[in-house]
Amino acid sequence: MYVVIISFPPIVAGKDAEFIEWFGLTNKQFSTFKGFIKRRLLKSFGEGNYAAIVEFESKDAFNAMHGSSAHDIAGEHVKPLFDGSPTPQFYEVVIG
Repeated sequence: MYVVIISFPPIVAGKDAEFIEWFGLTNKQFSTFKGFIKRRLLKSFGEGNYAAIVEFESKDAFNAMHGSSAHDIAGEHVKPLFDGSPTPQFYEVVIG
């Protein structure tokens, strides 16, 4: 299994609801890609940012989604909601 943990930058003030809505809509879009397992949005306790856990069957399956026009369009829609850029970390499940 291939896992990406994304740390999102601060969300522009007043845009949290829009960001959460975007995440839900893109979950539906990305779930149609072959190899998609799960995509979850996390919010830290107290003051802090959001993070996401993205799971795909393989790195190739993830890369197919990540290189798609659907992903590009989704990225353009969310970019104005960020005060910075997301930071991804890539993992392969060793024991699970």
